[in-house]
Amino acid sequence: MKKAVFTLAMILIIFALAACGKSTEVKTEAVQPDQALQLLKNEKAGEYLADPQGRALYYFKKDEAGKSNCSGECLANWPAFTQEDFAVPEGFDKKDFDTITREDNGKKQVTYKGFPLYYFAKDQQVGDVNGQGVKEVWFVINSETAFE
Repeated sequence: MKKAVFTLAMILIIFALAACGKSTEVKTEAVQPDQALQLLKNEKAGEYLADPQGRALYYFKKDEAGKSNCSGECLANWPAFTQEDFAVPEGFDKKDFDTITREDNGKKQVTYKGFPLYYFAKDQQVGDVNGQGVKEVWFVINSETAFE
């Protein structure tokens, strides 16, 4: 009888110690608010998608779904948007965002509905949309963007 009580006590102690070792902290993979894309508004461009720092995001009309046609000097003026984890603003579906691997440098570039996203080098501060309509092939992204 003493042996059974002793065994039962040892089992209870082991379970108690095991329970104490478990963390009650819940780890989430939620994106931090400072990593969320933003929907901003400008008189010239209307509503447009911007990165977490407020820099406008553009698409290039000469790109194809899943392929960038901007490299070299073009890429120097229109740097690729490469942020990996982000939340999207209301009106956008996270499923519409993906990445491609660029053929010229092997880096990942974020896409929206298959089309690569870019910055414009001449946008210097939050709210700048200097790239809107450049050469009639560069345009900001908004929830109504329709790719041709």
